[in-house]
Amino acid sequence: MKKKYLIFVVLLAFHANFSWSVEPDEILADANLESRARVISKELRCLVCRNENIDSSNAGLARDLRLLVRERLVFGDSDEEVIAYVVKRYGEFVLLKPKFGGRSLILWLFGPTVLIFSIFFLIVAYRRSHKTGSLRENLKLSEMEERELTNFFKKK
Repeated sequence: MKKKYLIFVVLLAFHANFSWSVEPDEILADANLESRARVISKELRCLVCRNENIDSSNAGLARDLRLLVRERLVFGDSDEEVIAYVVKRYGEFVLLKPKFGGRSLILWLFGPTVLIFSIFFLIVAYRRSHKTGSLRENLKLSEMEERELTNFFKKK
């Protein structure tokens, strides 16, 4: 009987760690506004947790951002206006999917550029290794050279 209670407590503790971090006092009465707030919150990065959206983060700053999003929605802002307001206030880093352009253009293009250069250098290295392989065949000693070397080392 005690084993069942232990399993129940462990499962309850496990579930509590992975529940959504939106607290009941944050939820809006209007279901439409609340669903819009959830969609927006999933697009915004928690500045404390880095790669976690504010909807699933339990950090204090994430809570403040969730409340800010809901406040702006209650004021009548559109989804784009809410996101623009948060970006203006915290910078583009707050977006989980940053826009293509401006300062982030370098970050968007860095990965593919490194990949292309890596492939290019691998091809060049591969070709050079095959060229030197054919040169090695040309560097073989003739019979006369081999005899001379053999005689040279026999003398010593």
